[in-house]
Amino acid sequence: MDKVKQMGRKEEICHILAVRFRKLLDFSSIDFSKLQEIRLRVGAPFLIVYGGKEFFLDPAGRFTSEADKAFVVGQREIRETLEYISNYSMYAFDEELRQGYLTVQGGHRVGVAGKMIWEGRQAKSMKNISFLNIRLAHEVQGCADDILPYLVREQGIYHTLLISPPRCGKTTLLRDLIRQLSDGDSSRGGMTVGVVDERSELGACYLGVPQNDVGCRTDILDGCPKVEGMMMLVRSMAPQVIAVDEVGSGEDVRAMEYVMNCGICLLATAHGISIDDIKNKPVFGRLVKEKIFGRYVLLQPGAVGKIQAIFDERGSILFSGTRGKELQGRHAC
Repeated sequence: MDKVKQMGRKEEICHILAVRFRKLLDFSSIDFSKLQEIRLRVGAPFLIVYGGKEFFLDPAGRFTSEADKAFVVGQREIRETLEYISNYSMYAFDEELRQGYLTVQGGHRVGVAGKMIWEGRQAKSMKNISFLNIRLAHEVQGCADDILPYLVREQGIYHTLLISPPRCGKTTLLRDLIRQLSDGDSSRGGMTVGVVDERSELGACYLGVPQNDVGCRTDILDGCPKVEGMMMLVRSMAPQVIAVDEVGSGEDVRAMEYVMNCGICLLATAHGISIDDIKNKPVFGRLVKEKIFGRYVLLQPGAVGKIQAIFDERGSILFSGTRGKELQGRHAC
């Protein structure tokens, strides 16, 4: 990331932080291209995820692994941060609070936790917010270069499932696949891609506009539940490809099958550590047995952004190794 982009990212983040937090980051001289998360909990140490590792910051902004030497977050700083995030109008964010997160300029996502207020069986709002997780939006353009040729076929692309444990890069990889399929290149025309972005992490929309580059032929349903979103895109946007992140329920699987039966190519991600792990999950076992997915992309556990293998529908290995561009130090889910 060049210095201009780093300064812009720093300004976006510092703009929403309490003044005391801003000073900590200024003291620390952090490289914002490596900063992935800022975890704020009342009465707990100021914690960051930086370059794929966790660190505390002490009152002078120095990195430390010792919690008792770290700056302790107070309720006052949490309240001040929320005021900056909401521009002093938290009530205007009630809809997003019900989902447990807010999206700010730059596409950064702020997860929130506190006392939930319920109306019947529906979440109405949240109060006494004491926990914030600021996840910085990152793009790694080109990280899908090595695997894309294995996914493309004459009729479009194979139905593809990207598999990895959390924080190993599958969302970042999916985002770049969406961009490349949407834009096309000199040898391959672009495709209309519909994205169900339930957690606002793929497009990172702010006021309805994607902050990440997801390609010129991409339509996004932001903050929409996966099942409803897939159905809506089929009915309304005539996509050639539908992309969805972190599927796992029986309802998700039924919606995916509906998409496939409509002749639409599917790109999806799921948590897992191996093909056998996916086979043994009740919701995926039948899909694997019936060879519904034409490609499985397995990311290497414990190594952010490294491709371990690509399999076809029969489980045969098409690609093995870690030649893909690494996402180490970048945001990955």
